[in-house]
Amino acid sequence: QVQLVESGGGLVQAGGSLRLSCAASGRTFRRYGMGWFRQAPGKEREFVAAISWGGGGTNYADSVKGRFTISRDNAKNTVYLQMNRLKSEDTAIYYCAADRTLYYDGAHSQPHEYGTWGQGTQVTVSS
Repeated sequence: QVQLVESGGGLVQAGGSLRLSCAASGRTFRRYGMGWFRQAPGKEREFVAAISWGGGGTNYADSVKGRFTISRDNAKNTVYLQMNRLKSEDTAIYYCAADRTLYYDGAHSQPHEYGTWGQGTQVTVSS
């Protein structure tokens, strides 16, 4: 049984930074790729970033390339999303999720490719 808990969200001024964390339970965390998604009011859930099980493969949405960085620390069972130069359009609830496929060397970008999801953490960027 895998459980994911996000933290680190909050209110920040445009141009500022936040680091989100996703803590995973269980012994199998390192076997799965991990992804970050977000959902703003009135919009569909969208892909943000993903990282492969071994950390060697990453994938980013065009809207966050150069500003966001995904990373993982398997020893701590945690995946991170460093968000820099935040914009008002980054305002959303951010969710982390575990890939459905074990030992996948790539980084999936579609929600249906992920299984377990966290409860989400709110990020609000003021302009």
